[in-house]
Amino acid sequence: MKAVVINQYGGRDQLQEKEVSVPKLNNKDVLIEVHASAVNPVDIYIREGYFQENIPHQFPVTLGLDVAGVVKEVGASVSKFKVGDEVFSRPDIARNGTYAEYVAVDENFVAKKPANLSFEEAASIPLVGITTYQSFIDKAQLKQGDKVLIHAGAGGVGTFAIQFAKSKGAYVATTTSEKNVQFVKQLGADEVINYKTTDFSEVLSEYDIVLDTLGGDIQEKSIKVLKDGGTLVALNQQPAENLGKEKNIKASFIFMQPDGEQLQEIAELIEANKIKPIIAEQFSLSEQGIRNAHELSESKRAKGKIVIKVK
Repeated sequence: MKAVVINQYGGRDQLQEKEVSVPKLNNKDVLIEVHASAVNPVDIYIREGYFQENIPHQFPVTLGLDVAGVVKEVGASVSKFKVGDEVFSRPDIARNGTYAEYVAVDENFVAKKPANLSFEEAASIPLVGITTYQSFIDKAQLKQGDKVLIHAGAGGVGTFAIQFAKSKGAYVATTTSEKNVQFVKQLGADEVINYKTTDFSEVLSEYDIVLDTLGGDIQEKSIKVLKDGGTLVALNQQPAENLGKEKNIKASFIFMQPDGEQLQEIAELIEANKIKPIIAEQFSLSEQGIRNAHELSESKRAKGKIVIKVK
C-alpha cells in the first residue's frame, strides 16, 4: 500500500512517499481502508523527535492520528464492527499511522462514522474531539452554566471545543485575532478577545475552566481569570507544580488517550447537529501533499483542521 513515512526524525524533507506492507491484524483489530486522514500539531512534534523517549517507534514511521474510512477486515475476536462499516478513529500513537491507504486499529478505539458527515469531515474530528471530551468532562467536570475560556478559538482544537462547551450549556469566551472574531462568534462563542489588542487577563474574571492550547505565559495569566477552585487544563505544556495553588486551582496536563465510546458520544452530538466540523484545507496523500500540509500546520494559521484526502 502507499504511505508517507519518515525514516529518521527531522524536518518536512524527511516525509517520503513509499510502498509498505498492509498492517497485520491482532485478534481485536479492524483493518480500515483509509478514505481520509488529518494533520495535527502533534504530528510535527513526533516528526521532529520530541516524543522519541516516550513513544517507541521503529523506522520507517507512518505518522497520522485521525482516520475515517471503511472496515475491510476484522480480527478473530472483533465483536463491535463488521466488514463494510463506515468508521472513524484516533488510533494508537505507537502503532501504524494514518498517512496511508490502510490502518489497523483496536476495535475499542473505533466508532461508527456520523451519518451526516463526509469521510473528510469525519477525519477532522477524532483527535480534537476526544482531547476536548477528556479535557472538559474527565478533567474539568464541565456542567451547565460554567464559564469557560478557550484559548486560540479558531484553531483545530478551539473550533471543536467552543461548540462542545456550548452543547453542554457553558458560557464561552475565546481568544483569537481580529480576522477571526466573527468566525468564532458563529461557532457559538459568547465573548471574543482580540489577543493582539487586549490582554484577556485584564478583562475576564471568575471563570470556572480554562482550556490552555498555547502554553508559555498564557498559563500564568490564565490563573488570574479563574475563580478560587477553578480548573486549568493544558494541552501542550505541563503546568508548574505550584501554579495557582494560592487560589486552589486544579491545573493539569492532558495527553489524550484513544477511546471509542467517547468518540461515539461525540458522533451523536454531531448527528444531532450540535457540532459541525471545520476544515481549513485539504491535501492529497502524496509526498508533496503531506509536506505542504505540515507547512500549513507549522505556520499556525490554519482555521480549523487540515485534512488529507486519501480515497
